[in-house]
Amino acid sequence: MRKASAVVVLAGLAVAVAACGNAPTTTQPSASSSASDGGAKPLQGVKLEVAAKWTGDEQKNFQKVLNAFQEKTGATVTYASTGEDTGAYLGPRIQGGSPPDVAILPQPGLVQQYAKQNALKPLTDAVTKEIDANYTPYWKELGSADGKVYGVLIKAAHKSLVWYRGQAFEDAGVQPPTNWDELIKASQTIADSGTAPLSLCGASGWTLTDLFENVYLSSAGPENYDKLSKHEIPWTDPSVATALQKIQQLVGKKEFILDGASGALQTDFPTCVTKVYGQKKAAMVIEADFVATQAVQDGAKVGDSAKYVPFPKVGDTQPVVLGGDVAVAMKDSPGAMALLQFLASTEGGSIWAKLPGYLSPNKNVSPDNYPDPLTKALGQTIVSAGDAVRYDMSDLAPSAFGGTDGKGEWKDLQDFLRNPSDIKGAQAKLEEDAKKAWK
Repeated sequence: MRKASAVVVLAGLAVAVAACGNAPTTTQPSASSSASDGGAKPLQGVKLEVAAKWTGDEQKNFQKVLNAFQEKTGATVTYASTGEDTGAYLGPRIQGGSPPDVAILPQPGLVQQYAKQNALKPLTDAVTKEIDANYTPYWKELGSADGKVYGVLIKAAHKSLVWYRGQAFEDAGVQPPTNWDELIKASQTIADSGTAPLSLCGASGWTLTDLFENVYLSSAGPENYDKLSKHEIPWTDPSVATALQKIQQLVGKKEFILDGASGALQTDFPTCVTKVYGQKKAAMVIEADFVATQAVQDGAKVGDSAKYVPFPKVGDTQPVVLGGDVAVAMKDSPGAMALLQFLASTEGGSIWAKLPGYLSPNKNVSPDNYPDPLTKALGQTIVSAGDAVRYDMSDLAPSAFGGTDGKGEWKDLQDFLRNPSDIKGAQAKLEEDAKKAWK
């Protein structure tokens, strides 16, 4: 949700998304068939409705992808905006028996929820084969429930970045860190130079979950990450203690955090970005690709005054944590399946990748498609990470634990920021709240 929904990214531009129309269909599908031979288009006369939360540039860019699908198939697609609360929009439509043909969900947890309500249609063999050809098995699993595949991850937000202000690094005489120890050492040198190393967005609890997820994935590895995300190991596990100890090295020193813990807990996203690039009070901010949008609004130039490095390795794994959106079918229509197949294809992903602000989880979408150096580099890290890429853990959790302001993991990590010396207490509270959410 939130982070991935913030206006994604790049050289100061937003992400793409939108599309689709209404009514069930009875025509043949196949996004892969086309009318290039001059014959009838396979979905001529078919109408589809797609519902998603995107607006503005995101919607306009996604409409270009839908236009390509319409041109290829003859289908007519219309777009319905869900607003930020996708569940609140879809719930009444599902109950009323008039859901959209295709919905784009902001987190995989909703796939599980709607599958239990029998509100989703399992993907056809053709769509599943498209996923198998273009995605690692992990992404297929995220779109599945009870052994059936329902969703296609179609757009990603890259959450494993540390953004920094070039001048602050130059003034302190430090180099961009490549591992955790270098990050801590650079932070001390920057602090000694008179600048706060880190601007934390502690009032936005999800930014703290992003920090934890990167440290945990790197230090504990992908398998433990998967187990913790499903609550198959408790939050009192030693691997969680190790991750919190590492974070303590960063947030446990008052001089490392702009305005200290109390100030950080009153700073939301994107204000923490403005404090780095607009007000020039701190050197770094840890967050996703969409930091670029705010940095540009604050007068910074991406790649010049606003630079980034991959999240520094804490353990054996180079962390790549993604957020993203999952497309599902809510009507058993051939047109819906054809659209999902197109969105899962290399062709569909490559069209989208040429537009600003988009990142593809499709391993066969070449980074060369991306329109600027930032996205090319980010796209390459996704491809290079291969099977080690993981989805945002808090978005995989029940929302009562991983997605509610003032509750669960958000609040527990805010409390840990207040008192980073109490690692055991933080673990106990995280486990207590997780048990309630996973009942």
